[in-house]
Amino acid sequence: MHRTPWQQINDLDLALCLHFNKLAHIRFCRALFRGISRLGDGVLWYSLMGVLLLALGIDALPTVSRMAFASVLGLAIYKWLKTRTSRPRPCQVYAAISAAAPMLDRFSFPSGHTLHAVSFSMVACAGYPQLAPVLYPFAMLVAISRPILGLHYPSDVLAGALIGTLVAQLALII
Repeated sequence: MHRTPWQQINDLDLALCLHFNKLAHIRFCRALFRGISRLGDGVLWYSLMGVLLLALGIDALPTVSRMAFASVLGLAIYKWLKTRTSRPRPCQVYAAISAAAPMLDRFSFPSGHTLHAVSFSMVACAGYPQLAPVLYPFAMLVAISRPILGLHYPSDVLAGALIGTLVAQLALII
C-alpha cells in the first residue's frame, strides 16, 4: 500500500511522539519536564516581566509592553487555531502515549506553551540580549517537554514555534 506524503508525515509525527513520551516513564525526566512545563504556563514569563520592571523601572517598559502585546496576540491566535483545528491530543488518541501532566485544554494544535516560550524569549532577548543564554535554552526545553509529557505531537510544537516567531517579529516592529 502506497502512503501519501501527508500520511508519511503523520506516521513520523506519531513515531517521534511515541519516542519522546518514553522519557516520561523515567521518574526524574517526568518531574523535570513537568516543572519546566509548569514554568512555561506563564509563571516564568510574567515573573520576568515583573522583575524587569522592578529592576530597571521605566527603561524596561518598551520590552515589557512588547512582551504583553505578544502574550495577547499569541493567546488570540492560539485559541482561534485550537477551536478551528480541534486536533485531539496524542494521549487522547493513542493508548501507548500517556499524559504525564495535566492538560490545560482539549486540543493539541498548536502548542501554546511553545508559541509563548518562543515569542517571549525572542522579544525579551531583543531588548536584553544578555538573557539569551538562559531564555533560549529554556524555550527549547519547554518545546521538548510537550511531546515528552504526551500532550502534543512534534508538529504541534513546530507550528507553535513558527507562530511564536511571527508573533515576536510583529511585537518587535510595533
